[in-house]
Amino acid sequence: TRSLLGVFEEDAAAISNYMNQLYQAMRRIYDAQNELSAATHLTSKLLKEYEKQRFPLGGDDEVMSSTLQQFSKVIDELSSCHAVLSTQLADAMMFPISQFKERDLKEILTLKEVFQIASNDHDAAINRYSRLSKKRENDKVKYEVTEDVYTSRKKQHQTMMHYFCALNTLQYKKKIAMLEPLLGYMQAQISFFKMGSENLNEQLEEFLANIGTSVQNVRREMDCEVETMQQTIEDLEVASDPLYLPDPDISRFPVHRNLTCKAGYLNARNKTGLVSSTWDRQFYFTQGGNLMNQARGDVAGGLAMDIDNCSVMAVDCEDRRYCFQITSFDGKKSSILQAESKKDYEEWICTINNISKQIYLSENPEEIAARVNQSALEAVTPSPSFQQRHESLRPTPQTRPPTARTSSSGSLGSESTTLATLSLDSLVAPDTPIQFDIISPVSEDQPGQGKTSGQGGKRTNPFGESEGGKTKPETEDSILHQLFIVRFLGSMEVKSDDSPDVVYETMRQILAARAIHNIFRMTESHLLVTCDCLKLIDPQTQVTRLRFPLPSVVLYATHQESKRLFGFVLRTSGGRVESHPTSVCYIFESNNEGEKICDSVGLAKQIALHAELDLEEQSRLIAASSRPNQTSGEGQFVVLSSSQSEESDLGEDAKKKKESEA
Repeated sequence: TRSLLGVFEEDAAAISNYMNQLYQAMRRIYDAQNELSAATHLTSKLLKEYEKQRFPLGGDDEVMSSTLQQFSKVIDELSSCHAVLSTQLADAMMFPISQFKERDLKEILTLKEVFQIASNDHDAAINRYSRLSKKRENDKVKYEVTEDVYTSRKKQHQTMMHYFCALNTLQYKKKIAMLEPLLGYMQAQISFFKMGSENLNEQLEEFLANIGTSVQNVRREMDCEVETMQQTIEDLEVASDPLYLPDPDISRFPVHRNLTCKAGYLNARNKTGLVSSTWDRQFYFTQGGNLMNQARGDVAGGLAMDIDNCSVMAVDCEDRRYCFQITSFDGKKSSILQAESKKDYEEWICTINNISKQIYLSENPEEIAARVNQSALEAVTPSPSFQQRHESLRPTPQTRPPTARTSSSGSLGSESTTLATLSLDSLVAPDTPIQFDIISPVSEDQPGQGKTSGQGGKRTNPFGESEGGKTKPETEDSILHQLFIVRFLGSMEVKSDDSPDVVYETMRQILAARAIHNIFRMTESHLLVTCDCLKLIDPQTQVTRLRFPLPSVVLYATHQESKRLFGFVLRTSGGRVESHPTSVCYIFESNNEGEKICDSVGLAKQIALHAELDLEEQSRLIAASSRPNQTSGEGQFVVLSSSQSEESDLGEDAKKKKESEA
C-alpha cells in the first residue's frame, strides 16, 4: 500500500511541478496583455494630447491633428478591447489555474503532512502498547495506552482515506486545471477578435464547444466519483470501528486456522548483545514456503526464513505478549516474533504450521488444512459416536494375524458384543498423558521401564518383571531374527486391550496431539523381532533402548489407510495402581512395512507357542516315565496325558484350545 502510495505521491509531485510551469507561462500572457492594454491606452491618450503640444519648430497642422485624433479613437477602442480581454483572461484563465495551484495542490501537501503525523503518532502508540508489561499489569496504564492506540489508529485511518480520496480526485482535477484555462483563454481571444474577424470565430466555435462539453462531462464524472468515495469513507469508518482496537474480541472476529498464506506487521527481536535485544516492527508475509519481510518504503520484500518443514511454537519472551518462535528444519536458524493481538498470534502459528507441512502445494490447500485441523479438534473433543465411526474401519478376522486374537484376552466369539459396548472412555482415559519420545533407561528409570542389561545387580526387564525363576533367558540364536527401521510417535496408557480399536484410537489421539502441539521430531530406532522379545535399538550406539517381552505383547495392528503406521499393546504388571496390571499402547511409523512387522510379530508368537507346547510335551513324558508303577510306557503316558488335559480343561479353556490347534 505504501509503495502504491509512493507512486501516487510521485505523480502528484510531477503534476505540481508541471502546473507551476504552466501557471508561470499563463501568468506571462496575462501580464503581457495587461501591459498591452495599458500601453494602448497610453498611446491613445498621447495621440489626443498631440494638439495641445507646443513644439518650438512646429506650427499648427490641422490635418495632422485630425488624423492623430482619428487614430486615437481607433486605438482607444483597441485599448478598451484589450482591457476587456485582460479582464476575461483574469477570470477565465488565471482564476482556475490559480485556484488549482493554491487550493488543490496545497491541500495534497497538507493532507500528506497530516497523514505523516498521524502515521508517526500511530507508530508511537503501537510501540507503547507493545511494551506493556505482562508481569506487572496496570489497568489504568493499559487503558490509557489502549485508548491512545484506538485514537491514533482511527485518526490515521481517517486521514489516510481522505488523503487517498484527494490523490484520486487529483487525476480528474489536473485535467480540469489544464483545460479550463485554455478554454477561457481561447474564448477571450475570440471575443477580442469578433470585431474584426467573424471567420475566425466560426472556425473555432465548434472546437471550443466540444472542449466545453468535455470539461462539463469530466466535472460531472468527478462529482459522481467524489460522492461515491465519500460514501465509501463513511461506510468504512462505521465498519472499521471495532478494528481500531489493537486486540479485537476473538468472539466477534474468529481465528482462521486453515490459512496457508498471511501478511501483517510483526515485531522481530534482534539481539544486540549477550542479554540485550531490540524489537523492530516490519511487515511480514508468506510467499509459498518462504517467510518474507519488507521495510517501510521498500518496493519488494526480502527472504526472512524458509519455513518448509520448520517448527513453530509459542514462547514466553521477557515482558512481551503474543510471542512465538520459528525454527528452521535443520535447527540452525530461529526467529522470535511478536504479534499485535491474540487473533493474529494464533493465526500466524496455524498458518506457519500449515505451510511447514507443505499443505500449500496441494490443489485445495484450505480444504486440506481444514481437514487436518478438524482431526486435531476431534482428538481433544470427546466423541459419543466412537463405535459407529470405527465400525467401518474394523478389520475382518482374515486380515489379522491368527495369533493376534489368541494372544489377547478376548475371543472371536465375544468380540462383537464387547465392541458394541465400547466408548471413548473405556478405551483411553481422558486424562492419560502422552509420551512423545523414548526416555532411555540409561538416563532415566521410568515406571515400567527397567535398566539395561549392562547395569549391575539383579536385572529386571523393562516392565517390572523379575528375570529370575521361570523367566526364559534371551538367546541370540533365536529362530526368528528380523530387523526393521521404525520411528517412535508416542505411547499412552489404555484401559482395554481386547480390541484393535484401542490401537486405532491411540493412533488418532497421538497424531492429533502432535499436530496440536506442533511436535514434528521423531526418534528413529531399529526394531528387532525375535521369538523372545521385541527390542528397540539405537542405530548409532547399538544400545537397547527398550525391551518388550513377547508374552506381554497382547495386541498389535496396522492402520487401515496408512500402512506405515502400526502399534501394539503391552500388558505390564506395574502401573499407577500397585499389583494391578496396566496396558500401554505404543505407536510407530515405518517405511511402508507396518503389515510386515505385524506379520513378523505374529510369526514370533506362533513359534513361541509351539516351543512352549514342545516343552510341556517333554515335561509330561518325563513325568510319565518317572512313575514307579509304570508298566507300559506308551499306554500309561496316554492315560496320564488324557487326565492332565482334563484338568487343564477345568482351569484353562484357552490353553486347551491352543493345544488342540497345535
